[in-house]
Amino acid sequence: MSECIVAAVADGWGSDGFAVFGSDDPVLVDAGIAPAHMLAGYRAGAFPMDSDPADGPVGWYTSDPRAVILVRDSRIPKTVARMLRRRGYDVRVDTAFAEVLQACGGDRDGVWLTPRLMRGYEALHELGIAHSVEAWDGDRLVGGLFGVAMGGLITAESMFHRAPDGGNAAIAGLICIARADACVLIDVQMHSPHVMRFGASLIGADEFRALLADVFADP
Repeated sequence: MSECIVAAVADGWGSDGFAVFGSDDPVLVDAGIAPAHMLAGYRAGAFPMDSDPADGPVGWYTSDPRAVILVRDSRIPKTVARMLRRRGYDVRVDTAFAEVLQACGGDRDGVWLTPRLMRGYEALHELGIAHSVEAWDGDRLVGGLFGVAMGGLITAESMFHRAPDGGNAAIAGLICIARADACVLIDVQMHSPHVMRFGASLIGADEFRALLADVFADP
C-alpha cells in the first residue's frame, strides 16, 4: 500500500511456533518461561509480566478489554508518514534484539521485563519466534519494539524511543511486515492514544479468544 513507507525484510519472521521446544536452562524452566511454556501462554491469549524480586514462576495475565490491531484495519497516519519521510530513519529487523530488550526493560522504569524474562525472549529469538523492529538514524538506534510471531499473530510487547518518531517508525515497520506476511492480528494488549492512531481497537476477552482460535486453526 502507498502509505506503507517502511521497507523491512525478516527472514523466517513468520515462524508458526507450534512445535514443542524443550530447554536446558533451569532458570527458564523454574520460572515457567521455557520456550514451550511461553508459546502455550501466548496461544492461550495471555502475556507474561514479571516482578521484582523475581521469586517463583513468572505471572501470566490477560486483559478485558484487549487492545488489538486487525491488520486489515491498520493504518499509518499521514502526519506520521510525512514525518518519517522527513527524518529518513532506516527500519531494520532483528539486527539488535538484545539492545532493544535492554532499552525496553533495564533502561526504563518498571520491573515487568526482568533479566530472567529477557532470557526467555532471547530463547524465543534464537528459535526465530521473537523479533525486534528497529529504527536507526545512521548507526544510532533511536527506537524499537519487540514481540513474538506465531502464524497469523504478531505481538507488540514493548516499545521505546530515544529520538522523535523513533517509536512511530518501529510500529509503522511492524504494520508493514504484518501486511507483507498476510498476518491477521497484532496484539498490543493495552490501549493507549499512540497505538489507537495506528488502527488499534478494543475488543472483549471472548472475541479475542475467538480471533486466536481462527488464527491458530489448522489449515
